[in-house]
Amino acid sequence: MKNVLFQGDSITDCSRDRSDWVNNTRRPPRLGTGYPLLVASRLALDFPGEYSVENRGISGNRIVDLYARIKVDLINLRPDFLSILIGVNDVWHEIDHQNGVSAKKFESVYRLILDEITAELPACKILLMTPYILPGSATVNEEKPERWEYFRTEVPLRAEAVKRISRDYPVSLIETQPLFDEAQKHVDPIDLLVDGVHPGPAGHELLARHYMDWFRSVR
Repeated sequence: MKNVLFQGDSITDCSRDRSDWVNNTRRPPRLGTGYPLLVASRLALDFPGEYSVENRGISGNRIVDLYARIKVDLINLRPDFLSILIGVNDVWHEIDHQNGVSAKKFESVYRLILDEITAELPACKILLMTPYILPGSATVNEEKPERWEYFRTEVPLRAEAVKRISRDYPVSLIETQPLFDEAQKHVDPIDLLVDGVHPGPAGHELLARHYMDWFRSVR
């Protein structure tokens, strides 16, 4: 059985249950309620018994947080397929806590992560997903217009960094911003992104569909 691993922040975490034991009985890792669950459901139906799926996204994580847990939450799990979606908190934490990660450092640390992964797991198929942003309750404050200005300026810098990185490593890339830009033309904003960052049902489905397109092309 091959292993599928999802990594990222709250967009991936999506309220997953961290507990491993219930009534002294081992149970499968919880997948949350987002796109990892949708992908796992399709894999279970379309390729029964072929893949195990694990979600190790952690809400609030920045790129430096992901790097800090690269051994226990990534390399030790020996994934055959790995996706990474991270970057918005590197901006958001600067706005709210003055604890963000600059675009330059974001790219440097991301490259360190891929250096280690590709060295330790040379056969792993890797998908990078760019961070995205839309206007919403988390990103726009009418009394503080500089909030949206910072988000819309800085998040694309991290997305561009991921795109550059993807050209230098044996990885695949999904540019998520164009997907959400197009979808918002015809999808209710609350269904797409509930607050400008976190997906609603349509947003998770959008990510899952494009993930599956990639997965089918590399499996």
